[in-house]
Amino acid sequence: IKMAGDSRFPDVDSDRSEQNEETEIVVNVGGVRQVFYGDNLNQYPETRLAELINCLSGGYDSIFSLCDDYDPGKREFYFDRDPDAFKCIIDVYYFGEIHMKKGICPICFKNEMEFWKVDLKFLDDCCKTHLSEKKEELEEIARRVQLILDDLGVDASESRWKRCQKCIWKFLEKPESSYPARVIAVLSFLFILMSSVVMCVGTIPDLQVVDKEGNRMEHPTLESIETACIGWFTMEYVLRLISSPNKLHFVLSFMNIVDVLAILPFYVSLTLTHLGAKLMELSNVQQAVQALRIMRIARIFKLARHSSGLQTLTYALKRSFKELGLLLMYLAVGIFVFSALGYTMEQSHPETLFKSIPQSFWWAIITMTTVGYGDIYPKTTLGKLNAAISFLCGVIAIALPIHPIINNFVRYYNKQRVLETAAKHELELMELNSAEGKAASSRSELEDFAREGKEGPFYSSRLKVSHSDTFIHLLSEEKHYRTRLQSCK
Repeated sequence: IKMAGDSRFPDVDSDRSEQNEETEIVVNVGGVRQVFYGDNLNQYPETRLAELINCLSGGYDSIFSLCDDYDPGKREFYFDRDPDAFKCIIDVYYFGEIHMKKGICPICFKNEMEFWKVDLKFLDDCCKTHLSEKKEELEEIARRVQLILDDLGVDASESRWKRCQKCIWKFLEKPESSYPARVIAVLSFLFILMSSVVMCVGTIPDLQVVDKEGNRMEHPTLESIETACIGWFTMEYVLRLISSPNKLHFVLSFMNIVDVLAILPFYVSLTLTHLGAKLMELSNVQQAVQALRIMRIARIFKLARHSSGLQTLTYALKRSFKELGLLLMYLAVGIFVFSALGYTMEQSHPETLFKSIPQSFWWAIITMTTVGYGDIYPKTTLGKLNAAISFLCGVIAIALPIHPIINNFVRYYNKQRVLETAAKHELELMELNSAEGKAASSRSELEDFAREGKEGPFYSSRLKVSHSDTFIHLLSEEKHYRTRLQSCK
């Protein structure tokens, strides 16, 4: 780096005429030279390139505060930055907006914009969306890593009860934490399947028994199995509630509401059976109990807690509300049109099955969805032609939004796999840096020796502490800066 007192440097020209609109500067970014004129750069005076025009009159301290090097003979400023990102950023001086080139990391591009002091508002909306997605991914990785670190770390200042709560929570909520936790997860999965099977088998007439009043009821053995399953679900829910770090969030969580709906009918029906007969007629009690037994189907949704595939499908459907809304709209329009046409065309037939347009809605639904029960069908030639057109339109309407829904599923599934891999990679890097930190004291003398240049640049470079280009800033307050060679391509 050229020092201010170096005799090779001529005096910096302080003529104010260099700041006018005809001022020309040469910028070399990573070996790529660009020539700029003052009339373009002064449109955004707060940017780094615009400040280069005015820094010439402030001395070399001012110059080197803005660039990495400066050649006074060529009047050329040098920057060790990413030239590909720079080519995109300078578009703001000519077009008033910036587009990211395909293949550039959005996070690195944001850092480049901050270096060149260009506001993010000049980034086009399509690129802002990409940047926000990357930020969400980094936040998700940081959250996963932090959860793992919280599970691994033990705070000695915490009470024994708090530590016990964490152990129970990890034991029930994180099957990957230990082998016993995986056994409990598998056991819970088997209880869910057993309860669902018992619910279905209990409706078979040959397996039912008749009580004193002549009413059919489930076999006592099946009821015992059902009671055991409910006992397991209740114990599991209570332990998870007690050990939950956030009780309100736990109670309002969708999957936990499903757990309550799967448990509650058993206790309500038990209460009605023993106490309800005194308050209402026996027949009403039995009807209420049968209605509550139907609610046991909510238990099948408990499988989503142990199945990443069901969770991915749920998220894909949630992200596909727009496509599903379009599908329902297409079907609603088609049902209304074809049912009205079918009713009109079938009125001339004496044995018509289309009694009214609302009744024809059912025919239009089963026709457009290609189910075709055959309980209502057209008998005239025009009616049959209308039916043929309706199910062809139904096939097209259903097929159109299927591809975006599948794409959402595949995208989310692949994203989850990438996030899991990235979180594991980040933990490995943290372990590596931690090991290097422990060995830093024994290497301090060698690092000082290398910085003095006694062993040459190659030896010095070997002592540099390596770090990841995917370092997550959310996990540390320390700032990490990237050079051009570390930028993502």
